[in-house]
Amino acid sequence: MIELAMWNLSIPVGVPATTIETRVLAGGYQDHYFQSKDGAIFFWSPVNGTTTESASYPRSELRETYADGSLRNWTYPGADHFLRAALSVSQVPSTGKIVIGQIHASKSSAPLLKLEYQYKTKTADGNIVAKVRMTPTSEIQVVTVSSGIRLNQPFNYVINLKPDGTLAIQLDRTSWSTRLDSSWAAKPLYFKAGVYTQDNTGYETEAGAARFDQLSIEHRALLSTAP
Repeated sequence: MIELAMWNLSIPVGVPATTIETRVLAGGYQDHYFQSKDGAIFFWSPVNGTTTESASYPRSELRETYADGSLRNWTYPGADHFLRAALSVSQVPSTGKIVIGQIHASKSSAPLLKLEYQYKTKTADGNIVAKVRMTPTSEIQVVTVSSGIRLNQPFNYVINLKPDGTLAIQLDRTSWSTRLDSSWAAKPLYFKAGVYTQDNTGYETEAGAARFDQLSIEHRALLSTAP
């Protein structure tokens, strides 16, 4: 089973969008936009759903917390940080794009990383791209990490932000990494995962959807060198 006692959940209903608190989520919460069954969790986010404050697009997405429900933020020099997932994308909106994992910056509308599935109708498959900001104020750099992933095809990703500022992404057997600017080092960060639909026009039947069979966070503390 996927441990839900380290997340809260945003669903695209209400103005602004509703947050399901950690205690409620871990207690077995399910609805039209989020379900937990058969050891997996399912996200669905229609293009006509409501959005969180300062966002343009709807989401059914988890946000990292502590077990007591308080928001968890961290700075990367203090540990080795991992977000791991095994999933399949089952539906995309007309843009073909949904975000499936993020490293976000606290109190900011500009995430450090968005990992995005981009489906192409012509080839009937999709790319996984990393949208990265090398500094908190820089423009997004877009890097294709993997390609040829069809709808309903299982795949795995690992996002790793190391204490020296190295951002590494592994997608099945493909890997990519870069070194962030040190201006990120003092910024409070947190992980997100789920379906953040990159479209906001159309009918409710148009949506992003995904199944996660595995999802975990690890903050691996550095070994002390003190005597």
